[in-house]
Amino acid sequence: MTRTYLPGVIAMAAVVVASNILVQFLFGNWLTWGAFTYPIAFLVTDVTNRVYGAGPARKVVLAGFVVGVICSLIGTQIMGEFGPLVTLRIAIASGLAFLLAQLSDVAIFASLRGGKWWRAPLASTLIGSSLDTAIFFTIAFSGALTFIEPANDVSWAGEMLPLLGAGPVAPLWVSLAVADWLVKLSLALIALIPFRLIVARLTQSHLTEA
Repeated sequence: MTRTYLPGVIAMAAVVVASNILVQFLFGNWLTWGAFTYPIAFLVTDVTNRVYGAGPARKVVLAGFVVGVICSLIGTQIMGEFGPLVTLRIAIASGLAFLLAQLSDVAIFASLRGGKWWRAPLASTLIGSSLDTAIFFTIAFSGALTFIEPANDVSWAGEMLPLLGAGPVAPLWVSLAVADWLVKLSLALIALIPFRLIVARLTQSHLTEA
């Protein structure tokens, strides 16, 4: 593994571990604390992509995926009030969402890297975040996919309630997904500031070492 982007691998692993822990704790009615840490993964991927290229960015993503799989395996062995902390559906949803969303982020960023500095990180993160939310919540909680794990009762997620407590009636999991998506979109905009600062610092260090 190239020494230069090792901090990216470490940062990605830290984000994945922290998010897997914080997702167990609620923040209000529609979110968990993990919703605020997980989007940092896109920042890590985009910084690596900008400074070192798409190849190293993919390796950082794969490292995060492996760490996520390990966290899921550990979670399946920890029993909570209603069973294992991580079910098969959650594990599959989490792994596929992370991998597909992050790899899409890398590809979109690479295709836009020649434009204005903010275009690639913003577009790739917005699209990647949207994919991540759609894939995770659909696989994890949609009633149409109960065949994935028939023994896992997710009927609670299908309870029909006003969207985010005030909108049209929709399954509970849709409200959870929309809240998660809105947080990711907000953080995608905020992350442009640290992206600009971190890239400038790493690029300068890279040039100095060269």
